Amino acid sequence: MQVFTEFIKDDLTEDQILPVLRQLLPVLLSILGSAESHSAPTRARTVSVFHQCVTALFMVKDQHPQATKEAVASVLPVWLEAFKVLLKVDPKQDVSNDNWDGLTTLDTIHTSFPRALTPYLQEFLTDSLVHLQALHPTFEAYYLSSSESVPRSSEDEAIELPQLICPILDFAAAATRGGKAKNWFSTENLNALIAAVISFVQMTDEDSLIDRSPAATSKAFQLAIEQVVHTSQQMREGGKKDWWKPLEATLAATGSQAEAILDCIDDEVESGREKPINVEYLLSNIVPSILTLSEQPFLQGRGFVFASQYSKLLPAELANQYLTAAVQVIEATEAGIPVKISAVKAINNFCQGGEDATLINFVPRIAKDLGPFLFATSDDTLSLVLETLSVVLEVEKDPIFLSILTDILATLAGSPTNGIYEAVVKQALPPLSSAIASSKPTESWVSGSAIELITSLVQGSPESGVGEGFFAMLAPNLFEALGETDDRDVLQNGIACLTIIVRKDCNQLLTWNDQSGRSGLDYVLNIIAKTLDSQDESGGLVIGDLIIHLLRRAGESVLPVLPQLLQAMVGRMLTAKTATFLQSLVVPFAFLINNQRDTVLTLLEGTNVNGRSGLDILIQTWCENAETFQGFWPSRISTMGLIQLFISERPSLQNLIVKGDIIVNKSNKDVIMTRSRTRTTPTEFTSIPFPVKAVKLLLHDVRSGGESATIAHGGGDTYDIDSDDGDEDWTEEEKQNQGFKEDEFAFLSDMIGPKGMAFDNDDVLDDSDDEDLKNDPISQMDMQQHLVSFFKECASRNTNNFSALVGQLSVEETLVIRQVVGA
Repeated sequence: MQVFTEFIKDDLTEDQILPVLRQLLPVLLSILGSAESHSAPTRARTVSVFHQCVTALFMVKDQHPQATKEAVASVLPVWLEAFKVLLKVDPKQDVSNDNWDGLTTLDTIHTSFPRALTPYLQEFLTDSLVHLQALHPTFEAYYLSSSESVPRSSEDEAIELPQLICPILDFAAAATRGGKAKNWFSTENLNALIAAVISFVQMTDEDSLIDRSPAATSKAFQLAIEQVVHTSQQMREGGKKDWWKPLEATLAATGSQAEAILDCIDDEVESGREKPINVEYLLSNIVPSILTLSEQPFLQGRGFVFASQYSKLLPAELANQYLTAAVQVIEATEAGIPVKISAVKAINNFCQGGEDATLINFVPRIAKDLGPFLFATSDDTLSLVLETLSVVLEVEKDPIFLSILTDILATLAGSPTNGIYEAVVKQALPPLSSAIASSKPTESWVSGSAIELITSLVQGSPESGVGEGFFAMLAPNLFEALGETDDRDVLQNGIACLTIIVRKDCNQLLTWNDQSGRSGLDYVLNIIAKTLDSQDESGGLVIGDLIIHLLRRAGESVLPVLPQLLQAMVGRMLTAKTATFLQSLVVPFAFLINNQRDTVLTLLEGTNVNGRSGLDILIQTWCENAETFQGFWPSRISTMGLIQLFISERPSLQNLIVKGDIIVNKSNKDVIMTRSRTRTTPTEFTSIPFPVKAVKLLLHDVRSGGESATIAHGGGDTYDIDSDDGDEDWTEEEKQNQGFKEDEFAFLSDMIGPKGMAFDNDDVLDDSDDEDLKNDPISQMDMQQHLVSFFKECASRNTNNFSALVGQLSVEETLVIRQVVGA
């Protein structure tokens, strides 16, 4: 079965899939239905193969629509009928003994053809609810109370209940969002489903129902809470040690939906209706007694967090009492870590949603209490403490304190008041430098965090530089740590630190030498070489930034090692795989070519890597990746570099053949798929001279008009394929907003930006762009006007035999050229 799964997934071509599935699926169905002949794990694996078959069908439905529809019509109903039979089996039969093999046959039904599933939805939802209710006692015994060990299958593998429960919840959530089973979500079913979800909430707090039916779902929460409070009290009086778990789970579930429930309460009250849920009663009568239960720290901590999530409903006096209790827990030596962390989370929430008048008196005390936490937290909790400290400092203070401690240090270091920067460096730099070298290999996060904090100091340094002796104190420990570490985060933090030092005070790096006379520049080049040799390409843009700023700032100091650096970068292009890493290798060449074109091209022509010239490797890589470059300045410097290459009219470039346009099958329509469509991308390309490719890339910049290409204003024919997305069940509001509610669509529009531009839109300067590149002349120029002038000049001078090159462009590109040059 595993061979079949991998075979269908990876090895079949589009034309082979349908014939193979016609023969394979009936055999699989026969195995699935033969409980007397095949074990449960074997039968379960037929479902996995079927799942991959459905995925394969979905992938080819646009290329073979009629054949796919016939396969769906003939195959899916038979399998769905089989699933109906399987799901009718009482799940308690499968957990009544110590062998849970039967559970594996009941895994989720994944399908990419929702229309075929529609007739079965209500029945499958009912079965799903039955399974959730029936399996909870077993879940409680094996996972909540941990009174019994999880049984193993006949193949001696542990079979976990979450493997079944999570897909059931996912299926219910998907059905809720799709809107095709609205009638099923009656009050009775809704209440039962909410209660079931809450009973499993220690696995997941996801609940989509609140989005579709807020008032009804909130009422269901109210009923579930009342029942759980009553049941928990009975369990406690009965001496059950796990009495607190259902109550903690209920508070967790209700708290996870605080924002939606609060919005629902406001909407109902504004409409003149009664509140669907009485959270105030819980805050006043249930939660306060929980806060004193030190013998149950997880329930106690949940009480703090729950109260803070609904702090909007607390009167000032009660909010003051909760804050006092949270601070006392943090200060109490006998309190355990779980409840202390919960108290910190509660303070975070209170400070974000509370009134400054209530919080201001607590600020000094909280800030003092949080300080010791910085030395006792792990990776998981350090960010929470830092974020809470930042939020606390924001109360009636300047908004700069919104960010975490690194930004706070940068702000303090950047204070314009005389002497503050020096004082901050004097206090912070020595211990942070020592922390870089003193941390153990198993505690690499210490080095990484120390380097990150030092980076924040450099960011806040004045324009005059980081100050005398700064780099001399830092360099030995920093270079030693970066030379020895294999930790990706430490290395990336170190490279980012060196980059900001090069930007702020490059001279300190260039003039520093260790005791043996080795220079700071030599160390930096070794770190670059180490990163280039690594197979981990996740730090691509980080190393690219370091190289760029080193070239910009070091000037002639880098010239003696430039050939070695360029050869290493060109050599790495042959094996680089990720777009960001390739960008980090190409963009520095674009910068150099724009400033020292002939020198760099001569070096590249004389460079040989595996029998290829460095120029050939660079140009091929550049042409294949130019349109994927991210960032405002990198995209522009690439454009400027291409212009310099074109106008050089260098013979070695004129004779270079590169990949051209994708060769598209004439029978395929060039369309932009909407929503969840996929398209098979051809892999064949034309071969064209580099000058022609350069013109095509530059024309792409002209046609984009300074904006990223998106569905909103892209080329090609946009249409909506009539398939199985189920949009016929959308409301009018959703049809008008591409499947979303109006407020959801507005939120996405705000995130994506004007005109549908991408998140990494390369034609808008972003606050995250460093100041050096923001102020670079390349960033300030009118790129569109520059490109228009370039093409007009090429046309008038016939640069690089421009008139002949135009004849090799597409019709659309030729029209653009004529419009630009006025021909």
